[in-house]
Amino acid sequence: MALLRFKEVGITAMAGAVPKTVIDNYNYTQYFPKDQVKEVVDKIGIYERRFADKSTCSSDLCYAAAERLFQDNGIEREEVDLVVFISQTPDYRMPATSIVLQDRLRLSKSCIAFDISLGCSGFCYGLAVVYGMMQSGYLRKALILDGETRSKVYSPKDRKSAFIFGDGGIAALIEKNEKFGESTFSLNSDGSLADLIMIKGGGYRHPSSVETLKEKVVDEYGNIRNDEQGYMKGGDVFNFVIREIPKDIKKVLEYTNLSMSAFDYIVFHQANNFINSYIAKKMKLDFNKIPSTIHKFGNTSSVSVPLTIVSELREKLNGNKLLLLSAFGVGMTWATAVVPFYDCKISDIVEV
Repeated sequence: MALLRFKEVGITAMAGAVPKTVIDNYNYTQYFPKDQVKEVVDKIGIYERRFADKSTCSSDLCYAAAERLFQDNGIEREEVDLVVFISQTPDYRMPATSIVLQDRLRLSKSCIAFDISLGCSGFCYGLAVVYGMMQSGYLRKALILDGETRSKVYSPKDRKSAFIFGDGGIAALIEKNEKFGESTFSLNSDGSLADLIMIKGGGYRHPSSVETLKEKVVDEYGNIRNDEQGYMKGGDVFNFVIREIPKDIKKVLEYTNLSMSAFDYIVFHQANNFINSYIAKKMKLDFNKIPSTIHKFGNTSSVSVPLTIVSELREKLNGNKLLLLSAFGVGMTWATAVVPFYDCKISDIVEV
């Protein structure tokens, strides 16, 4: 049972960045008839997304968010002892993007820097890793940079994924302070389901080639993609979510001896509106406590939980607030976290 508990570590400030380009999903019709597009968009509840341009990478979004974070909070760069970059759309295969950002952000050369390659549960996983390092060592400040440009890796000709994914980045400052009390994390994985969400080509198992870049019809519905573009088995993912996520949340509640009424906000991964509404109804949750950004940013993978906090909870985290975070996705991996917030300073979202 992978349950982790940390004391006196928390998020003191956050900032976010999204691309300037707004995609209107109802008008994203270059490959599909308008009636089909409307049917898909109405079902998933994703009306707008943000797409990065060809020259903008995940690190650029995280850099913009981090600079806003530094500016708004008067952070001394030499006090940042740890930077963790979370993404599955990094700048390069090597070196790690975190190290590039360490230099670009003018952080100390004694700063620890590494990447975490994980999908939609990545922020919760990364938070647990950083909390553990902060608690066990002499680290003054840590920076989590979480960025994705998922628009670059899904085919616009595949209706199963063409209307779902968007781009974004966040920066979160982590510090030690007794005011935060206890945080609890449940982290889980099931690699037997690895093929539910995958980019098969372009790695070292199936290296890039003429064949991996060749577009092909992939199903009886005429959807088109190449092997270096992502695919998702939506029905199987849905079945996984409704089987595992409520169960994991209940496990954490039992472990912490908390009820759902103890939480000020419940922040779900923004997969699609249908999935999140189903979970909320099944668990009889208070919809007023569930902020949502799925309608305007789409599914931004690991960024979706922190971006929702930055977008929807600015000026709502004054004083002592308790949040439940829940995320799931590629792997398959899933995570539930009980995270206290105390006077967290959240900046306005930057457009890049």
